Amino acid sequence: MIGTLLTFFAVGLVTLIVAGIALAIVGTVFSITIGLTSFLLFKVAPILLVGWIVVKVIEKSRGSGALSDGDRRWLERE
Repeated sequence: MIGTLLTFFAVGLVTLIVAGIALAIVGTVFSITIGLTSFLLFKVAPILLVGWIVVKVIEKSRGSGALSDGDRRWLERE
Protein backbone atom coordinates (compact mmCIF):
# COMPACT_ATOMS: atom_id res chain seq x y z
CA MET A 1 0.00 0.00 0.00
CA ILE A 2 2.75 2.44 0.96
CA GLY A 3 4.75 1.39 -2.10
CA THR A 4 1.80 2.22 -4.37
CA LEU A 5 1.34 5.61 -2.73
CA LEU A 6 5.04 6.38 -3.10
CA THR A 7 4.89 5.33 -6.75
CA PHE A 8 1.94 7.66 -7.39
CA PHE A 9 3.78 10.45 -5.57
CA ALA A 10 6.94 9.90 -7.65
CA VAL A 11 5.02 9.81 -10.92
CA GLY A 12 3.12 12.97 -9.99
CA LEU A 13 6.33 14.75 -8.97
CA VAL A 14 8.09 13.80 -12.21
CA THR A 15 5.04 14.89 -14.19
CA LEU A 16 4.99 18.28 -12.47
CA ILE A 17 8.71 18.78 -13.06
CA VAL A 18 8.47 17.83 -16.75
CA ALA A 19 5.37 20.02 -17.24
CA GLY A 20 7.15 22.94 -15.55
CA ILE A 21 10.19 22.60 -17.79
CA ALA A 22 8.02 22.29 -20.92
CA LEU A 23 5.99 25.37 -20.00
CA ALA A 24 9.18 27.32 -19.27
CA ILE A 25 10.55 26.44 -22.71
CA VAL A 26 7.26 27.37 -24.41
CA GLY A 27 7.16 30.66 -22.49
CA THR A 28 10.74 31.51 -23.47
CA VAL A 29 10.11 30.77 -27.14
CA PHE A 30 6.89 32.80 -27.03
CA SER A 31 8.67 35.73 -25.36
CA ILE A 32 11.49 35.70 -27.93
CA THR A 33 8.95 35.55 -30.76
CA ILE A 34 6.96 38.49 -29.41
CA GLY A 35 10.14 40.52 -28.87
CA LEU A 36 11.44 39.83 -32.37
CA THR A 37 8.06 40.59 -33.92
CA SER A 38 7.73 43.90 -32.11
CA PHE A 39 11.30 44.85 -33.07
CA LEU A 40 10.64 44.11 -36.75
CA LEU A 41 7.24 45.78 -36.74
CA PHE A 42 8.11 48.98 -34.90
CA LYS A 43 11.81 49.49 -35.72
CA VAL A 44 12.58 47.89 -39.08
CA ALA A 45 9.26 48.18 -40.96
CA PRO A 46 9.00 52.01 -40.76
CA ILE A 47 12.56 52.39 -42.06
CA LEU A 48 11.83 50.00 -44.92
CA LEU A 49 8.59 51.83 -45.71
CA VAL A 50 10.31 55.22 -45.84
CA GLY A 51 13.09 53.77 -48.00
CA TRP A 52 10.59 52.21 -50.39
CA ILE A 53 8.69 55.50 -50.71
CA VAL A 54 11.94 57.38 -51.40
CA VAL A 55 12.93 54.85 -54.07
CA LYS A 56 9.51 55.13 -55.74
CA VAL A 57 9.66 58.94 -55.74
CA ILE A 58 13.16 58.92 -57.23
CA GLU A 59 12.09 56.31 -59.79
CA LYS A 60 9.14 58.47 -60.92
CA SER A 61 11.26 61.59 -61.18
CA ARG A 62 13.85 59.83 -63.40
CA GLY A 63 11.31 58.21 -65.69
CA SER A 64 10.18 54.63 -65.66
CA GLY A 65 12.01 53.21 -68.69
CA ALA A 66 15.38 54.92 -68.62
CA LEU A 67 18.20 52.47 -69.37
CA SER A 68 21.76 53.54 -69.98
CA ASP A 69 23.50 52.59 -73.22
CA GLY A 70 25.70 50.11 -71.39
CA ASP A 71 22.65 48.42 -69.86
CA ARG A 72 20.96 48.15 -73.28
CA ARG A 73 24.06 46.58 -74.84
CA TRP A 74 24.38 44.13 -71.95
CA LEU A 75 20.69 43.11 -72.23
CA GLU A 76 20.80 42.70 -76.00
CA ARG A 77 23.99 40.66 -75.90
CA GLU A 78 22.28 37.62 -74.32
